[in-house]
Amino acid sequence: MTKTLTINNREYPNIPIKTSIVICLDGSQREYIDEASKLNLTPNLDKIFHKGEYCLAHSAIPSFTNPNNISIVTGQPSSVHGICGNFFYTPSTGEEVMMNDPKYLRAPTIFEKYYEVGAKIAVVTAKDKLRTLLGNGLKFDEKRAICFSAEKSDQASILENGIENINNWLGMPVPEVYSQDLSEFVMAAGVKLMQDFKPDIMYLSTTDYIQHKYAPEHEVANKFYAMFDKYIGLLDQFGATIVITADHGMKPKSKKDGTPNAVFLQDYLDTIFKMGTTKVILPITDPYVIHHGALGSFATIYLKDKNDLDSVIDELKKIKDIEVVINKEEACAMYNLPKDRMGDIVCMSSEYMTIGSSKEKHDLNDLKEPLRSHGGLHEREVPFIVNKKMSQIETDKQLYNYDAFYYAISGVINE
Repeated sequence: MTKTLTINNREYPNIPIKTSIVICLDGSQREYIDEASKLNLTPNLDKIFHKGEYCLAHSAIPSFTNPNNISIVTGQPSSVHGICGNFFYTPSTGEEVMMNDPKYLRAPTIFEKYYEVGAKIAVVTAKDKLRTLLGNGLKFDEKRAICFSAEKSDQASILENGIENINNWLGMPVPEVYSQDLSEFVMAAGVKLMQDFKPDIMYLSTTDYIQHKYAPEHEVANKFYAMFDKYIGLLDQFGATIVITADHGMKPKSKKDGTPNAVFLQDYLDTIFKMGTTKVILPITDPYVIHHGALGSFATIYLKDKNDLDSVIDELKKIKDIEVVINKEEACAMYNLPKDRMGDIVCMSSEYMTIGSSKEKHDLNDLKEPLRSHGGLHEREVPFIVNKKMSQIETDKQLYNYDAFYYAISGVINE
């Protein structure tokens, strides 16, 4: 048996003797955890801070859900795995499509490679949009892999998910998508899988519905982290190595009157350049627009004529709250993005601003609270918590959320 596995040009230890767990706590910058801790709502996490590691890491850019979940489960940024947003545009076909099909994935997941050498894998995600990407390469008829979403737990089958009758098994109904219950379902399933399935490697990915609605310190946010802490206490009892990180943070993006703070780039550019000269694409776009109204901190712009590049960049730089305006080559080199899936220009907004395309394309009627969103540099700092001391973490190098499985598995091997 080999001592290491090479996965996407990185050396990983062999199958762990105890379970390695990584949790992606969607939308959670450290302030959420710290504020709940101040109120003594997170006793289990507080114990972990003392016995383990509490670091800060960077997410992949753009700081959106899909690219970061896939970065975590491949151990690499999107320049390697190809998933650079929830949504992308193909100029050759004129198609704007969701990037949730495994055909867009350019690298194997850590799960797939460990499964090939005999490991038992368990993956639970809140929303079904990630499930097929996370489960790519797993075979569910061999009783060594389980992968399902809380959102569609009632539709799970042995053939597609490696498990069936999930709601009866867990004793919980299908949760409402826009609720804390969706994330709690994921955590409860993780505990149940440790009891019944005993995986070698497990990944749990929650949803950021609460974080989009409520700031750190808010009573509802604190209630969420108290719930999360309860399940962390249960998981920690199994002796597994646990790494908790996030796909991105979250920042307030509203004006004083509560309306969204947004620059509508397509409208702006269409007043300066001929219609059709530019096409603004927002990679945050997904089916769950009640969260964010498709307003985030990152946009990419395609040009009909590449000769317009400098003039469009010059105009964009005049917008005060667009902090980053760079061409594709610079953006891909700086932020590890795939060149063929980025527009000619990449933009990121300031801390409290979002980017829209055209006002008429954004339905903001369902945004009941002031907008909170993500996608840019200001939302890339995330927690990196390990439930044991980890001397291998190099403090002089930038830590990324997609280092999570490397340290989770190393933590078991090096006990």
